[in-house]
Amino acid sequence: MENLHDYEGSGLFSETEKLVLAYVDAMTQTPVEVPDEMFSALRAQFDEAQLVELTANIAWENYRARFNHAFGLEAEGFSEGAVCALPVGQKH
Repeated sequence: MENLHDYEGSGLFSETEKLVLAYVDAMTQTPVEVPDEMFSALRAQFDEAQLVELTANIAWENYRARFNHAFGLEAEGFSEGAVCALPVGQKH
C-alpha cells in the first residue's frame, strides 16, 4: 500500500488501524518501547485474546525478518511489480 509509510497522516486508515500500525512500529524498534498509554489504547480496542494474537503475529514477523537478514535471505520476486512500501520515516 503506497501510503503505509505515512499511515499517521493518511486518511486511508481508521484510527484503530493507525493504532495497530503504531504498535507495530513500537514493537519493531530496538529496544522495544511500547508506551503504557499505547497499550491502554490497544486494551480499549481489543480483548485479551485479540491482543495476544496481534502481539504474537507482530513478534513472529519481526523474528522472520531478523532471521532472514542474518542469513542474507532476500526477496524471491513473488511480488514483482507490486507496490513496495518504504520504511517509516523515508519519503520519496
